[in-house]
Amino acid sequence: MTNRIWAAFGALVLMACSAPAPDGTPSGEDATRSASEPSGIQVDVSYHQLENGLRVVLSEDHSVPTATVAVYYGVGFRNEPRGRTGFAHLFEHLMFQGSENLPKGDFDSLIYGAGGVNNGSTRYDFTNYFEVVPSNALEAVIWAEGDRMRAPIIDQEVLENQQGVVINEVFVNVINQPYGGWIWIDLPMLANENWHNAHNFYGDLDDIRNANLEDVQAFFDTYYSPNNAVLVVAGSIDRQETLEWIEREFGDIPASPPIPEVDVSEPRQEEEKFGVLYDRLAPQPALGFGYHMPERGTPEYYAMAVLDQILVQGDDSLLNQRLINEEGYASGVFGGINLLGNMYNYNGPMLWSIGMIHDDGFSPDEIMASVDDVIEDLRSNPVTQEQLDRAVTKLRSQFYGIVDTSTRFGLVDLLAVFALFDDDPSRINRIEEGFDQVTPDLILATAQEYLRPANRSVLRVIPDPDGSLAAAEQNADMSDESE
Repeated sequence: MTNRIWAAFGALVLMACSAPAPDGTPSGEDATRSASEPSGIQVDVSYHQLENGLRVVLSEDHSVPTATVAVYYGVGFRNEPRGRTGFAHLFEHLMFQGSENLPKGDFDSLIYGAGGVNNGSTRYDFTNYFEVVPSNALEAVIWAEGDRMRAPIIDQEVLENQQGVVINEVFVNVINQPYGGWIWIDLPMLANENWHNAHNFYGDLDDIRNANLEDVQAFFDTYYSPNNAVLVVAGSIDRQETLEWIEREFGDIPASPPIPEVDVSEPRQEEEKFGVLYDRLAPQPALGFGYHMPERGTPEYYAMAVLDQILVQGDDSLLNQRLINEEGYASGVFGGINLLGNMYNYNGPMLWSIGMIHDDGFSPDEIMASVDDVIEDLRSNPVTQEQLDRAVTKLRSQFYGIVDTSTRFGLVDLLAVFALFDDDPSRINRIEEGFDQVTPDLILATAQEYLRPANRSVLRVIPDPDGSLAAAEQNADMSDESE
């Protein structure tokens, strides 16, 4: 796809011709734009739905002779039941343990033997499985994914084995890591009120250990059905032939009852929150803070993305300039919208999060005072048109970087989530319109509402090598309760 990127009038512009759908109708917006119109991409999108509810997105592009296949199920961290934290992630592992016609290891052998790659992940609002293979292996991969959806092999031996794997992963990635899940697990737990947004996404170890086969079967029957899934195929394909293969392999898989509604809404935060974590492994203190985001897809959401670019993305960002270059609090500052993915692939409440590991010679109050100076200036004065244009150019470049990769994974990810969340994969061709409509006045209004101190949660990480600080606080809390 890189051969279709070109620059026009000093701004980044990605243009791609949109091929017609099989019935002859355009698959997206008209790809022809005059030089005076807003820039934008045009990805080929063909959207279908099988009788059992499976949504299918096809995107034909012959620039690289490969095909990317992705199956997205509408279940992630937010959907998992109470008492079963980490269950969405556990189930992701279980689905790699073989199926009726592909016992354990055979799926991987099929993909790697064809010269391809495969993987999966669990996120806030979906679990996905994907493969990138030479186009001549596409039919076999579609058959394999159909077999995995229809009849995965999950028995007591498989369950116990993967419980151990996931528990070990929690130790390796969180418990035995300095700072652990500080910014992406603990900060949301502090900031959110709704349990679905505020529980330990990686999973409480007891919850993972206590999962049984009955739980597993119920989870599969509820969420791993065609009417709760999206299948995307993008690349050097024949769309009509690919759709026929999909109908053959997936069309007879029965739908499940409608997926239960989960209320993930968050109340408006009216008071700043503070939390402390004592970390035995952290060599230096850390400071993280987050603000609740505007609703995804609204004008304010796009304005918040511009604010993210202005405030924290890149060496020229305002917080980097103030906190790192001027004050020297830390060697770097990081952050963004949806630290477990990107600003597009989630569907519910989200934080704009910032973090830094800082020198222990500076206090959190001192650092936050500097943060407030920077943010309050944006809440009081409109950004310049030059700042806005620069931020939007960076956002376009970032967006093109997601869409335009040789593996096409970023492309299929956006097509899948826009189908799953919005029933509209063609939304990929309208994303940039949201950025085109951002103005300095909208940025000012968004900053005033969403960057107010009462909408913020601040989490400190304090090094505690011998555990004495945590023990002292626990004793103090117990003393307070007894009184």
